[in-house]
Amino acid sequence: METQLITKTETSDRFSTYLAVGSFGIGTLLFLIHFILPEFGILYLIGYFYLLFAFLINLFVFLYLFFQFFIKPKEREVLTVKMLIMLANIPIALLYLYIIFYKF
Repeated sequence: METQLITKTETSDRFSTYLAVGSFGIGTLLFLIHFILPEFGILYLIGYFYLLFAFLINLFVFLYLFFQFFIKPKEREVLTVKMLIMLANIPIALLYLYIIFYKF
C-alpha cells in the first residue's frame, strides 16, 4: 500500500516539474517569436492569453503542492524544491514583459 502512495507522489511531483519547464519553454518561444516578427500584432494577444492561462494552471498546481506540504511532512524537502522550481517562472515572465514593453 505504501508503494502506491510513493508512486502517486512521484508522478505528481514530476508533473509539476514538467509543467514549470513547459511553461518556461512556451513563454520563451513566444518571447523569441516577438523579436523575429515584431510587426505581428496578434502575438500580443496570444501572449496575453498564454500568460493568463499559464498563470492559472501553475497557480493550481502550486496550491496543490502547498497543500501536500502540510499533509506529508516527510516529503517537505522534495515539495519545497518543486514549489521553488514553479516560482522561478515568475521573475522570468516579469523580465520578458519588461523587455517587450520597454524594449532596451
